[in-house]
Amino acid sequence: MSAVMIARKVRKWEKLPGKNTFCCDGRVMMARQKGVFYLTLFLIMGTCALFFAFECPYLAVHLSPAIPVFAALIFLFVIAMLLRTSFSDPGVLPRALPEEATFIEMEIEAANGNVPAGQRPPPRIRNVQINNQIVKLKYCYTCKIFRPPRASHCSICDNCVDRFDHHCPWVGNCVGKRNYRYFYMFTLSLSLLTIYIFTFDIVHVVMRSVDNGFLNTLKETPGTVLEVLVCFFTLWSVVGLTGFHTYLISLNQTTNEDIKGSWSGKNRVQNPYSHKNLIKNCCEVLCGPAYPSVLDRRGLMQEDSPVSFTSAAPSSSSSSSNPVSQTTKTTAPLIPNEHTPDDAKPSIAASAEKSDSPKEELPPAPKVPPLASPETDAEVTLAKEKAQ
Repeated sequence: MSAVMIARKVRKWEKLPGKNTFCCDGRVMMARQKGVFYLTLFLIMGTCALFFAFECPYLAVHLSPAIPVFAALIFLFVIAMLLRTSFSDPGVLPRALPEEATFIEMEIEAANGNVPAGQRPPPRIRNVQINNQIVKLKYCYTCKIFRPPRASHCSICDNCVDRFDHHCPWVGNCVGKRNYRYFYMFTLSLSLLTIYIFTFDIVHVVMRSVDNGFLNTLKETPGTVLEVLVCFFTLWSVVGLTGFHTYLISLNQTTNEDIKGSWSGKNRVQNPYSHKNLIKNCCEVLCGPAYPSVLDRRGLMQEDSPVSFTSAAPSSSSSSSNPVSQTTKTTAPLIPNEHTPDDAKPSIAASAEKSDSPKEELPPAPKVPPLASPETDAEVTLAKEKAQ
């Protein structure tokens, strides 16, 4: 067995570290824990399916045919924003290459000097100035880089994310610089859809109760009762989440910064990213430029992969395993006769070459007495009798 290194081209997403999963040749990027994301899809699509099946036919006839049309538009927008948030790169930062990590380590050691044994080394931070304010850049021991401002390492996805907001299990992905606006539009549209369905469920029950009574209406429309319960318990969390992120956008602040108290803690440090204006902050977060991904997930790279194969067996082993093939080989006789074929007769040139070649002296064969046989014994006895 032997191995040979063969270089083959692979996509970069196949070798990216971290705990993300990729689909569609690297176009779709999600976290590994996707169970809650499927639950989100099921709740949204199931509730809307019940609404279109039970309420829309009655409301379209008795109120307006625009009710199911408007509900369908909101539903499609909610699904589009959810998939856009879940399937996109949130702003993952690439890890340092081995050479870059070694260079950064040398810089840190040169800056800190020799630390005495038993003492804790100083924290690995760098100071940068943003809008006349000092901001600390922390070193990530996993990615081997100094994280940019507002970036943080997600423990679930095991990646550093630029402008990290939070990891949302409901969308199955991190929320960061590249998908935060889509996440906010998803929560905002989902709040609108929940209020819309809940309101028209109540209208549907009230209109039917006028003719059939309230209890009879509940018995005739079990789907409506289920929708009301789902929307009632979902409404508070979704609307509350939308209101919280609206507050953060107005301050140009992230959920991670708000939880840690980065700009409202004991130090009372002012937020260097805020424009001190509600409209400007909202425009920067929601209407700013679309940032490209820095991962290059679908780029090509070469990978050396070992390939093992079995070498051919030596000739000695094959010859020893099949001795019959050697013994069956015939040679031409030294003196040709009439029974010898012409192609097997030795030529004159061949015989001359044999005569010119030096002859090896063979050791004399030992003389072996002839073996006795019954015929020879009888002849010897007759000869002795004649002689007498």
